[in-house]
Order: sequence, then C-alpha cells, then structure tokens
Amino acid sequence: MRFHLLEDTINTSQFTDGKLKTATMYGQFLITGVSFVNGVSSFTVNRQARILSSNIRVGNGIMHIVDRMLTPAARTIAQEIEANPDYSIFTQALKETGFYDQLNKIDADTSKRWRTVIAESNQALADSGYNSYAALKARYSQLGNPMNSKDSLNMYVAYHIINGLYFLGDIINFNAQLTLLPEEVITIKHQNQEVILNEMEFNGVLEKGVTLLRPSSDNSATNGVWHSSNGHTMAKFRKPQALYWDVAMFPELMNQPAYFRRQSFYFPRPTATDKPIASIDWDWKAASSGIQYFYGGTGTPDIFNVNRDRIALNFGGPNRATWAEFKTPTIIKGRYKVWICYIAQTASLTNVFVNGIPMSRQVDFSDGAGRMPAGTPEERESIGWKNYVTSNSPNRHNARLVGIVDIATTGVQTVRFESVSGTGNNALQLDMIHFIPVDENQIVPRFAPDGSMSYIP
Repeated sequence: MRFHLLEDTINTSQFTDGKLKTATMYGQFLITGVSFVNGVSSFTVNRQARILSSNIRVGNGIMHIVDRMLTPAARTIAQEIEANPDYSIFTQALKETGFYDQLNKIDADTSKRWRTVIAESNQALADSGYNSYAALKARYSQLGNPMNSKDSLNMYVAYHIINGLYFLGDIINFNAQLTLLPEEVITIKHQNQEVILNEMEFNGVLEKGVTLLRPSSDNSATNGVWHSSNGHTMAKFRKPQALYWDVAMFPELMNQPAYFRRQSFYFPRPTATDKPIASIDWDWKAASSGIQYFYGGTGTPDIFNVNRDRIALNFGGPNRATWAEFKTPTIIKGRYKVWICYIAQTASLTNVFVNGIPMSRQVDFSDGAGRMPAGTPEERESIGWKNYVTSNSPNRHNARLVGIVDIATTGVQTVRFESVSGTGNNALQLDMIHFIPVDENQIVPRFAPDGSMSYIP
C-alpha cells in the first residue's frame, strides 16, 4: 500500500519521462512515461501499469487508477543487473573487480546507501569489439588482478559507478558527475531529449559520446538505480568545462516538490549546530538566521531570475551572518574565471574566496554601486561586468568577475563570502555562479527566466 501512496498532490501535467519528484511512502520513487497500444496513448507507471483514469480529485488529494498492482524493487543493483542476461559481461566484470559485493549491500545509513550505475550491455560491448568477458579482461586488466584498484579493468568498472541516487531527470541537472574512479568524471549533455555522456571537443575534433537508453534506464533497486548506455566508454582526458551553476538547486530543496520552482520557502536554523542544507553553511547569529528561497513574483527582480528563483541570506552587521560558504557541483580541474551572478538590493560589500584563495575583486550587493555600468558587452567584460540574463534591461541583475582561480583537483569546490561592510535583510541575493575556462567566451550564454540559454550577446 505504501508503494502506491505519495505524500503530495501530483496530477498528470507534472508527469515526466522519468521519476516523480516525490518518493512513495515506501521510500522508493515511481517513474512515469507514455505507451502507445493499438493507436491509443496512455500514461504508464514504473513500466508495470497503465493509467486508466487520472486526476480524480477527492477531499484530501488526487487519485490515479491503474490497471495492475505496482510492485517495489526487491533486489539490489548487483542482483538487478545480474538477472538480465543481456548484461552478463558487465556482471562478470562487477564480480571480478569486487564491485558486485559493494553494489549488493544495503547500507543502514541512507546517506551512504544510494549508488547510480551506468551499465553496458553485451551488444554495446560487442559493438566496440568485446564479444566476451575474456576479451574485455584481455584489453583492460594490464596487471592481471582486477581486484587491484590500479588495474585498468577495476578502473573501468569504478568509472561506471556514481555515489548518490540519480535518475535521468536528476542527471540532466548536472554537467558532470564524479565517479568512483578518483578525480574522474562523466560529463553530461542534455540534447534533443537525449542524455549524452562523454561527448566533447578536443583539439578541434568532436569525440562522440554515448547515449543513455531511456527504455532500459531508470531501473530502481533497493540501493539505487541503474541505467543502460548504447555504447562503450572509458575515462579520458578532460579539458576544463564551464559550470553555469544555479545556486538555488540543492537536494534539500529539490526534494520538496511542493516548493521547488513552485513557491517560496524558508530554511530555518534554530541553533548553530543545525545544518538544514548540507552544501551551504553560514555564520549563525540567531534563530532567525536562515536561508530564504524565493520563487515567482511579478515584479523586479523576480521576473528576470534564472528559473524564476533565487536564494537570500541576512548578511553583515552584528546580528546577521558575516560569512557564508557554498559547495559547488563537480568542477573539472583547470583555470577558470569566476563570475558571481546576483540581484543588487541591499548595501553589502563582500569579499569572495574560492577554496580559501581570495579573489581580486569584491562584490557590492547594493542597488546602486552594485549595478553594472553602461557600455557594450565587450566594454563591460573588459572591466569585469556582464549581463547574465536575456533581458536587454538587466535592472538589478548583474554578474561580477571576481577573479581567476586554478582548480587543482576535479571535484566539489568551496565558494565563501565574507562581509566587509553594510548590513541588511536578504542582503546576500544570489542567482548563479559561473566558472568559465579562461580561454572560452565569457559573455554568452545568457539565461532566460525558464533556464534556457541564449548565445546572443
């Protein structure tokens, strides 16, 4: 029964080709899609049932009637992949490298339980010349011991496993994901409704990536989810890649579908030891020291916010936070220009640090000095400003170049703000932070309120 119940009201207009934003009361997610049978299209749930009647409103929610019972996942990722004969080569690689045992456990600590696996079918491997496990081992196991973490076969398998629970609808929100192979990432593109991994241009040559197959992906297990790719891939040299980071996108918010990109929400912090957001920390001064998530609104600045949202923190002064730290998504090592994209509102002059390194410019969040000067996009860039939104009248939306940083290690980085002067309610208004390789275009893309990108300067 709990697998059929969600503590939310979700109608079919909110269905996607992927998981619903809210987990069932059983703790696992449902995935939705559309099937075409005898010329009739129907919504499907978990590839197990068709919806016969939908959006039935009752006194305390919504009902959808399905044509058969839904059954939750009962096997681990390892067991799920092993049960499918089309993945027998990949299964053998999991076993000989020891990762099968890791993927066959259910950690009592839910923060460590979930894994995401990109599996390669026998056909995908055969297309690259590996018709058997012996052929795959002969190619990769240069040490002859797949259990050794330095053996290339062990590295191959580790590269296909990600810590955390990422369905296709989650993966597309990131440009890269750190794998179990230390410092190596899988890069991600969302193009024409397809999720493409490891497609990149290197020395002027486009290296084609592999595509995650929607019909055979989003497979739930008791300890995570696994996907299937249409080809074979392995870790390769990564050049720096731009990160256009919407700071109002973190799990504690995304896991509240009633609020994420629907309505505003406040993250309280009653005591200094409380940490309501794992990736954001700030100087606690009082019980009112919380993070405010703003969504929607019809006036400035809300109509121009990227994805129509932003976050804010009371900043500066004796009774407000004097510093705040943000953990970034994965950034590939390299040299980057760092842009703070903010809404100018309340006077707050702030220093910025990346991984403890002070940036060369401060940010003034005031509605005055915090606005960019007039000029062409090129003139503004030359003095450390740009318009990051698509509106020709940026109003209070500004991007300030704070400096250049060398990212030494691929992974999560830390951005810290420290108050210099000024104080005010919601004084630290953040929309995005851009890390752009120094040799790439800094002016575009610009972002529309729906999150789409424009390459018009």
